[in-house]
Amino acid sequence: MISLPISTRYFLYHGPADMRKGFDALCGLVRQVLREDPLSGAIFIFINRNRTQVKLLHWEKDGFSIYYKRLERGTFELPQSKDQQVKYELSASILRLILDGVQLKSVRQRERFSMPEKV
Repeated sequence: MISLPISTRYFLYHGPADMRKGFDALCGLVRQVLREDPLSGAIFIFINRNRTQVKLLHWEKDGFSIYYKRLERGTFELPQSKDQQVKYELSASILRLILDGVQLKSVRQRERFSMPEKV
């Protein structure tokens, strides 16, 4: 079981990722494709073409960690991306649903207050 803090930002790489990639190659994807800083403390999510494997890359205060999960049956469902963007930000609760195998199309979230984004 992995802890997914609500205050952390989560970015999904919305394309198939090569699961042979390690720390340095995943950091390269974060910098070059997602245009984010891998040292920011955000968690970066990578899923393979078959959607049977997922890697989470996270910078902790003293180094990187990777969480790696391979399904023996079934697939991970990805949220629908607007405008076919390569980077998709999601919440800890949506990531938990993805990892737990919940069908995202059947989930409806009630409206809640949120602070406006700073421009």
